[in-house]
Amino acid sequence: MDIKPPYGYQNIVPLTKTQKVRLQSGRVVPAALRGLAALPLSFSEFALAQRDYPITFISGDQGRSFVAMALFGIEAGQNLFLGAADQWEPASYLPAYVRRHPFCMTRVSVDGREQNERVACVEKSAVADDGVALFDTSGEPLPAWQAQSGLLFEFEADLARTDEMTRRLAELQLFEPFSAQAAPAGEQPLTLSGMYRVAEEKLHALPAETLKSLAQSGALARCYLHLASLANFQRLLDRRAARLPGPAAGKTLN
Repeated sequence: MDIKPPYGYQNIVPLTKTQKVRLQSGRVVPAALRGLAALPLSFSEFALAQRDYPITFISGDQGRSFVAMALFGIEAGQNLFLGAADQWEPASYLPAYVRRHPFCMTRVSVDGREQNERVACVEKSAVADDGVALFDTSGEPLPAWQAQSGLLFEFEADLARTDEMTRRLAELQLFEPFSAQAAPAGEQPLTLSGMYRVAEEKLHALPAETLKSLAQSGALARCYLHLASLANFQRLLDRRAARLPGPAAGKTLN
């Protein structure tokens, strides 16, 4: 059996009822996720995330499929919302991808064939004798697992809704590649590439029935939340400047 860890996870194992797990505390970001400048975003998170982060789309297969991502930094390995004691800034939305850690759902492959069903897994480094029991001796879930499993399963279902939305937007050929250029004062220009956005002109040109269908599914609202969120590239640049010694300023051009 082969288990492929999701983005940002290291070595995962299937979750069993006898394991004890070290759970993360509050808004503390797990070590494995601290160096990530972006994380996948689920369907219901768009409205909350767009207030703080640029929401873009990426493709790992040359435009055949897309993933919605929230961006937290301008440079690789940079999270501008990570503060003291490795805690996520209190005033900003904490993504569900962080909150579900160390748990995840993933597909497994048996004899080289990927199985349809997803399996609940846990980061192996979080399994420890001094961890929290998730099930009692009868195998019944304890409150710790009830809370975690609710988030885990809801988030997985919500990611599936995002996948459905991006497939539909791709079918309609609404994604276009774009880059963001940042010009920090006194520094070399920075360029973020490899991103996609919804082409607003193509969106507006869709037939009325198609727009109605997108609106009924919630995809249309998320297209506009995504487009509005792109203004947050400037906020990222401002945050970066605030962390530099001495006066610094800059502008972004999307």
